[in-house]
Amino acid sequence: MAAASMRDDVIVIEKAPAKINLALHVTGQRSDGYHLLDMLVTFTRHADRLEFMPAEMDEFVMSGRFAGALGDSLYDNLVLKAREFLREAITREGGSAPAVRIHLHKSLPIAAGIGGGSADAAATLRGLMRLWNVPLPRVTIEAIALRLGADVPMCLASRPLIAHGIGEQITPLDDMPAFAMVLANPLKGVSTPEIFRGLTNKINPPLDVNPHSTWLDTLGSTRNDLEPVARGLLPEIAEISAMLNDQGASFVRMSGSGATCYGIFDTLTAAEEAATALRSERPDWYFEATETTAGGRDAGTR
Repeated sequence: MAAASMRDDVIVIEKAPAKINLALHVTGQRSDGYHLLDMLVTFTRHADRLEFMPAEMDEFVMSGRFAGALGDSLYDNLVLKAREFLREAITREGGSAPAVRIHLHKSLPIAAGIGGGSADAAATLRGLMRLWNVPLPRVTIEAIALRLGADVPMCLASRPLIAHGIGEQITPLDDMPAFAMVLANPLKGVSTPEIFRGLTNKINPPLDVNPHSTWLDTLGSTRNDLEPVARGLLPEIAEISAMLNDQGASFVRMSGSGATCYGIFDTLTAAEEAATALRSERPDWYFEATETTAGGRDAGTR
């Protein structure tokens, strides 16, 4: 295996869409401590953005509203782990993965329940596969994604899906529509391990998606089993949910382990108006109007 020659001025761009857990059911726990989950997942057009280009030596730079929140340490950054794991796999196959400059434009809040770091890692795999132009078997890429984290395989797909297990068992949903929504976060952290420790019941009914119901009715019949515990740990989650309801959202729920909540609106215009009003009310919090990607289309487009 050998990489195709690359022009020095080539720039590959990948988006890293926010991952929204429309529903999250905790259905059990494995002997190794990992929780078994059923998740109904979609992705938004609001995204981080990554740029990749050839370089004399590896370089990683960050910019954007939430770049500073990642801190100075790069040791645990999933973008760099994704680069190195992919490079190792390509080298083992006899290919070439030369030095690269990666620029991460960080628009998604971190530790917010919307998979920002996992989305960045998945976008890194997609972008570097294109830049280095070295095909690897799908099973190899999927193994790298799971090694990076349970959310990364979903973010690699970046399309509406149902996920089971710890997140690695994925079933695409081709019939899910696009939703106009507002993402809302008080920019306060909530500990995911603490939330899982606070669950009083870890064996709950599984996800059941009725193909004959409307999607809003389906959402109404599902749950986020982590939300009650998260609300007890961070009262702002209840406050921000009430604010979304007051702006006319037809459905409101916390995504993942929080603290981001989403509110679904009838139109993108209505979502944008709501986000503007919410920013005026709480300018120190995060509100973003966006739209999710419909089933059958790839949210991780360039």
